[in-house]
Amino acid sequence: MLFELHVPASRSLKAKRAAIRPILDGLRHRFRISVAEVDHHDQWQRATIAVAVVAATEGRVRELLDAAERFVAGAPDVELLRRELGWCELESEGV
Repeated sequence: MLFELHVPASRSLKAKRAAIRPILDGLRHRFRISVAEVDHHDQWQRATIAVAVVAATEGRVRELLDAAERFVAGAPDVELLRRELGWCELESEGV
């Protein structure tokens, strides 16, 4: 899932990172999911972060993604502009 964020109070890349870092760390530690800033690295007021989730069931994946979205949307100092969901399913062969 991708989250496109606006950081309205940011006036520097350092300020943007200070607003984004608690989101990245919170997603990693609270939900045990992979997360990274993937776009808008050189823009002061924009950020795109991506999360990746692997779970045993589709229901668990959706549960984690919903919780991650609520966490990001509720983060102080940022506005959630857009979210985009991508899905990858692997078929198992006799596993």
